[in-house]
Amino acid sequence: MALDSNDFTVYVALHVSLLSFLHLTSPAAGSGVTTGSVSGLLSPYDVLYYSGVRAYFNEQWEKAAEQFEKSISTRDALFRIRRQCHDECIGAGKDRLNKLDSEEGVLWDLWAQDWVQRRAECVRFCLGRSVTPAGQLPVSLDIEYEFSSRNPYNFLQVTYYKLGKMQKAASAAHTFFVANPSHLEMRNNIEKYRRMDGVTEEAFQDRETEAEKHWVFYDSALLSESSSDWARAVESWAACVDETLRQTGECRVQCEVASQLLPENRGEDGAEGVFEKAAALSLSLLSCQQSCVTQVATRPGRISAQEDFLPMQLEHLHIAQFKAGDIPGAVQTLRSLLLFYPSDTDSLSNLQLYYETLEGDTEIQPSQEISRYVSRSLQEKKLLFFGMENLNLNFIDPDLWTPEEIVPESLRETWRAEKQKLNDKMKEGERMVETDDSGFYAGGPVPQVGVTITMDDEALNGTNRVVLDGVLSQRECDTVLNLATVAASVGDGYRGRRSPHTPHEKFEGLTVLRAVKLSQDGLVNQTDARLLHEMGERVRNLLHSYFRSPSGLFFSYTHLVCRSAITGDQEGRLDLSHPVHVDNCLLEPETRQCWREPPAFTHRDLSAVLYLNDNFDGGDFFFTDRDAKTVTARVKPSCGRLVGFSSGPVNPHGVTAVTAGRRCALALWFTKEQHHRDMEREEAEAMWAVDGQSVTKEPKEEGEGARATTARSGRRQGSRESANGRGRVIGGKDEL
Repeated sequence: MALDSNDFTVYVALHVSLLSFLHLTSPAAGSGVTTGSVSGLLSPYDVLYYSGVRAYFNEQWEKAAEQFEKSISTRDALFRIRRQCHDECIGAGKDRLNKLDSEEGVLWDLWAQDWVQRRAECVRFCLGRSVTPAGQLPVSLDIEYEFSSRNPYNFLQVTYYKLGKMQKAASAAHTFFVANPSHLEMRNNIEKYRRMDGVTEEAFQDRETEAEKHWVFYDSALLSESSSDWARAVESWAACVDETLRQTGECRVQCEVASQLLPENRGEDGAEGVFEKAAALSLSLLSCQQSCVTQVATRPGRISAQEDFLPMQLEHLHIAQFKAGDIPGAVQTLRSLLLFYPSDTDSLSNLQLYYETLEGDTEIQPSQEISRYVSRSLQEKKLLFFGMENLNLNFIDPDLWTPEEIVPESLRETWRAEKQKLNDKMKEGERMVETDDSGFYAGGPVPQVGVTITMDDEALNGTNRVVLDGVLSQRECDTVLNLATVAASVGDGYRGRRSPHTPHEKFEGLTVLRAVKLSQDGLVNQTDARLLHEMGERVRNLLHSYFRSPSGLFFSYTHLVCRSAITGDQEGRLDLSHPVHVDNCLLEPETRQCWREPPAFTHRDLSAVLYLNDNFDGGDFFFTDRDAKTVTARVKPSCGRLVGFSSGPVNPHGVTAVTAGRRCALALWFTKEQHHRDMEREEAEAMWAVDGQSVTKEPKEEGEGARATTARSGRRQGSRESANGRGRVIGGKDEL
């Protein structure tokens, strides 16, 4: 939700289904159900939320803020009460369990049932002291999604903005943005809040931090490792492990105490007996508790969980302990890790090293908490796999460390295939859903009449990518091609030499400044040189608008480039016309890193290629994954076709071999840093001014096109730490 009224229609469109759902689920007038409870017991938080939504769209801002805040606090309180009741009732009926063996098994079923009933009675009484009966009912999947995606804070930030409470509005905006990092409107709103008087840095704190504290420790641990502060890394990793276990326990408690719907009939004849239903309900509980592994391992704003989250922490911890000199601690942690992977050769070798360092002290045992965690998880998995095999249960194992022997033989083939698929992803360095932090957001308007969007992010399988057609007419393409034919061979010093990237092609280049000088010498038409300049302005205007640049764009470099296949030198050719590279950093495919440091052109922010012809073979432009091998999209050149993209590591690209003919295109790079602007271009403009000729330049206001109308997904860029000396792919000025 943006901060001006023009964007309210966008939000309403996104929530039509929610509003219609209100009429289906909300209490009818006169039913006696209210959003507040006169008894002081907790009301249903979904009803409070719906009340807030109604007030919001009725522009009752005070009521909307009150109801949204109540829905958030009531949900938090409900979770706390469930935990409290779980702890109070954990011992209820345990004396009955002690009798299971004392009666020689004759009445074991009755004693077991007695234990279940007493536990149920305790929980019911405990919840009834603090929560209304309606508040104990399960909420809909829609409501679960609204709160898991933090949408109440989306409403709240606009509500507080309308009330003039900017500090609270900024806090709500930041909290929503943490879980929705690709939400463009919220990003822009946060920047507006930062510039407002009275809004302090304290506002930009995540209100949901308490439920995600393990990620705070996780980030702190990685930061300490990067600076080789091993003592602090040990402290942070240990806290991360403890908090991960605690959060997992909290999640499991909610599965146990929260209201559950009875399982539906799943038998072939539509009927199930008591034991089948009891088994289905208990397996549903275990499945819910197992899924807590995935829930806790999923960072806010991410779609996928981090695989092997707890074992990975233990691996980092024992290494940090060893480097910090805490060898006994490293042994205990490593033995805990071996509970997950008992035959891992690297871990066993490390353990032997630690023992040698301790001079044979082998009495240190694994963490009792980790031992209990693994033991219980394995027993739960055995029950769940039995249910899969015999009771039609659907269960997805959240762990990679599950040993094969607990999986029934009939399920192992499918289980192995799924596990192999996960392992392959990890080995290949599974691509994370990343955010391109370039500041560009694809999807803005296209201001030039006749220009159409041919391919967008989705079609190009990436972030901040676009293909536009109709940027040049055929006549304009022919004019610039003629300019290239006349002048390119004497342009920038290549003079038709072999390409710097491949011995199988000739390479010719021409800049705007060189074209102007040639026109003054009478070698080319002045109008043709001016068209070359104007084409760049046209591209800048289009991309500034489409990528919604938050600041002005300056030309960094403009180059008319022609690549020609050398006749008779193409047989058996396997190379590229231009190898895969990234425009503003040094791509390291084997580690999937991109180092933003010299000799890369680190100031480049936006890249573009404007094609002039298609009468050649090969020469396709393509994007790849960071491995420089996996092609994610391919673009065939044609007259007037423009490819634009952000210059960073989310967009590695290259050009296939030109095997016949001549491929010409205008390559352009833009920067947001004025001191890195193209001085040659300005020199050309100054030469025209001296001759009394005006220069056509597209007007552009600072920040034009920055406001969002829709949110687009993005991907986070990789590390920009110093390079580690491995091989790199390096390009020159003619990088496209």
